Order: sequence, then structure tokens, then C-alpha cells
Amino acid sequence: MRLAVLPLLFAPVLATAANLNVCTEASPDGFDVVQYNALTTTNASADVLMNRLVEFDAAQGKPVPSLAERWEISDDGLTYSFDLRQDVHFHRTEYFTPTRALNADDVVFSFQRMLDPANPWHKVAASGYPHAQSMQLPSLINSVEKVDEHRVRFTLSAPDATFLAMLSMGFASIYSAEYTGQLMRAGTPEKLNSAPIGTGPFIFKRFQKDAVVRYAANPDYFAGKPAVDNLIFAITPDANVRLQKLRRGECQIALSPKPMDVGSARQDPNLAISETPAFMTAFVAFNSQHAPLDNPKVRQAINLAFDKTSYLKAVFESSATAASGPYPPTTWSFAGDLPGYPHDPQKARALLAEAGLEKGFKTTLWTRPSGSLLNPNPSLGAQLLQADLAEVGIQAEIRVIEWGELIRRAKVGEHDLLFMGWSGDNGDPDNFLTPQFACASVQSGLNFARYCDPALDKLIADGKRVPDQAQRSELYRQAQRIIQEQALWLPLAHPTAYALLRKNVQGYQTNPFGRQDFSKVKL
Repeated sequence: MRLAVLPLLFAPVLATAANLNVCTEASPDGFDVVQYNALTTTNASADVLMNRLVEFDAAQGKPVPSLAERWEISDDGLTYSFDLRQDVHFHRTEYFTPTRALNADDVVFSFQRMLDPANPWHKVAASGYPHAQSMQLPSLINSVEKVDEHRVRFTLSAPDATFLAMLSMGFASIYSAEYTGQLMRAGTPEKLNSAPIGTGPFIFKRFQKDAVVRYAANPDYFAGKPAVDNLIFAITPDANVRLQKLRRGECQIALSPKPMDVGSARQDPNLAISETPAFMTAFVAFNSQHAPLDNPKVRQAINLAFDKTSYLKAVFESSATAASGPYPPTTWSFAGDLPGYPHDPQKARALLAEAGLEKGFKTTLWTRPSGSLLNPNPSLGAQLLQADLAEVGIQAEIRVIEWGELIRRAKVGEHDLLFMGWSGDNGDPDNFLTPQFACASVQSGLNFARYCDPALDKLIADGKRVPDQAQRSELYRQAQRIIQEQALWLPLAHPTAYALLRKNVQGYQTNPFGRQDFSKVKL
């Protein structure tokens, strides 16, 4: 046995009566986080309401204890046994009163719901479980068993070097089996999406779509009650309005600022900036199931037609680095020696001619209406790409679609070209490859390129089974080579993650994975 016993340390938090108002850019899809993949939804549900067996510590670069105090991994890498904390309580609300503390039943339920089609909760998620499906958990996890009240054992079908880090992701949040049982008996399982229960630092109070989400501090939180009494997400799609609200003191934290706003905030004595290189990639996905985008020469031509340097300067105002593939350069196994696609309209036209498209073709270009960290100025970015494509004969119609609707329709493959971004939930490079390029992810909808190649799929699968990082790196470099040769994406940028703060905010730190922790914030 390889025994991992790590101390669970929490800094003391001073109790200060206060409301923390956070200006966010979009409404969550819902609060049953396992049904969704948008970071906005993870931030509003998993990050504030729930906990997982482990969390990923970005500073240490490894999983650390959370609901599990310690764990053991068998020598063959197939068995993971977790010892649960015994002082964790689910939220007490007007719609649920727990009668017991968290135990192994809750962990077993949370995973069996996603894994077992016979589980009565399995069909509650109308669109399925995108992360669990794309990461092939039903075939990876042979069993999740209750050893005793506070010990759970996972048995895998094959070793998986990413498994522990995977458990820190939002979709691996632990639900109350008691509460879900109550909902099922009442015939109202859909309420889990609108009246959530968790163990996290904040308790859900109210949600008004496109307006506000309200939370109250959890007085029984196992890591200590948050310093603020109430947390309010003020949903504010316009970045300029978020900055205005911050300056007026209506918000204490503004997320996803435009690069121009960051520069403006640096000149304001009442504001501060939290920043870190983001473990994220902005890209345009090509739907490889739609002609003529099913031809790699056409996808390569689009890469060559785009003036990425001008795009970065105009949209990110030089606050991001150019992307050449799926990984940020800081990722271990990053293949920095692969040739990119320079701006070369003449070569782009030649490739289109080779594909039998001398006169070009018509297509659609989907983008969101409001800015985000991975797309600060959607309108401008789409117009720049549209103009560059027009120069080589491609007529791209821009379609601006509300974020939730865009995600829903893109997951079923309605798009042609799609402005999108991906945030790795932990430091493992597979967190980009499996969700975005594995064959199983086409079915789950996360593979926005909708590309399934047996050779690429095998490299991704083999990379998860090999424990040695050097061997994994070589497999992942081969995978990156296929992704680039096939031009499955138009890689755009690796942004810097910023948040703007009032000067009286203490304890907030920007996360490279886009996750949010307000439990230690005080005013």
C-alpha cells in the first residue's frame, strides 16, 4: 500500500458581520453541477455550496484533503480507499433539515448516480453527465463501496494517473443522499437543480435569473464559518458596468474584467488587482462533422487566414500570450517545438483550392454576447475573424447566441465555427485532452471539434494509464502533434486571470483554474 496522510490546515477567520457582493458575468445554468460543464455554473454551485473528497491546491500543485482526511492507493493502482471527516454537516434550510452528518452513503450515492443507469437518479439529468461521460467514468470505475460509515473504497478497471486529481473537479462534489431521497419520495427530483444542498461554506438562499444569486454563510462549516455573513452574486454581463459598480462600492469584487479595465483600475487608489497566469486556452472549434470543415485542409486554411497577432492586441490588449495548441506553455508535456500556423492568406487560398473550394464557401461563426476572461470582446473578435476569412473567400455569418443556449446547442453539434474556451480544473494535462478530444467526449458534447480518431483516442487513454510522467509526456506530445496536424482548433490565447477588488477586501486570491473561494474573504 502507498499511504497518503496529509494534514488538513485551515487559517482562523475573524467573524465580521458583512455582505460580500461579487459582480459576475453570467447566470449559472443551474445548481446541480454534475449536469453542466460551464465554469460559471461551477463557480455558483460547486465552489460555494459544495465540497469534494479532495481539493486541488494550485500553489502546491497536488490534491489535498477536504471531505476525506486521508487516503490509501493500492500498489497496483486499482483501489483507492478514503477516510472521511466525521464533523461535516449538510446545510440546514427551510426546505431540508438533515438528521445526520455526512457519511459514506453520501459519497456512494454521488457517484452511483452518474455511473449506474439503473439508479433512479440517473435519468434526472436530462442532458446526461458531461464530465463523467467524457472522462469515461462508467467504464473506469468498477465499483464504489461503503466499507463502513466513514470509509469508502473505489475500485478501478485500470490504473489511472489522473483519478485523484479528477476527484477535485466540480462534478465530483458530494451530495446528500438523505436530501435526494426526500426529493425522490416527494416526486420532485428536479428541485435539486433549483434548491441545492451541500456541505460548503455558503448556503443557498435565492436565485433570480440574469439578476442575482444570494447565499448565507454556513455557521456549521467544518473549516470554520466564513468571515462574511452573506455572499451575493450580482449578475452583470457588461464588463463596463461591473467596473462602474465596483467603483461605486456596489460590488467588492468584479470578475472577468476587460484588459482595458484592468489598466484603468491600476490608476484608482480605491481598487486593487488580483492576478495569475490562467491554466486556460481560448480557441475557435471547428465542427469536423460539418462539410467542408470535415476536410483538414480547410481547417488548416482557416488557421493560416487568421491574423492572431492583431487579434491578441485588439481583443486582449496584449494581456494574453498566443496559443499554438490546447495547452498553456506552463503545462508539463507542452510540445513547444511543433510548428504553428503563421498568418499566410496566400497559402490559405492555395489550400482551399486544393480542397476544391477556389471560390470559397459560406459558414457560420458562433459567439456569446457578453465578455469573459477567455473572450473579453466577443463582438470584436468575431468581426476580426470574419474579415480575415473574407480575404480568402470564406463568407462567415456571425451569430450571437446567449451563453446558456450557445452551450446547449454546441454540445449537440449545431455549430460550424465556435468561439470557446477551456479551463483546466487541475494541473494535469489530460484535463484538456480527454474532455476536448476523446471519442467519448463527442457523445457527451464537450468535444466541440466533434472529432473522433482511434489513434488520438488511444494516445489519450494510454497517457492516463501510465504512472511515469516522462512516459505520459511523450504520449501527450504525440497527441498534440495529431491535434495540430488535423487543425481541430484555431488556438487563440492563454489569458491572465484577473479580478478587480475594493481595497478593503482581504483574503481573496485569483485561481489559475478559474475556481472561486470566498470562504476566507473578509472586509
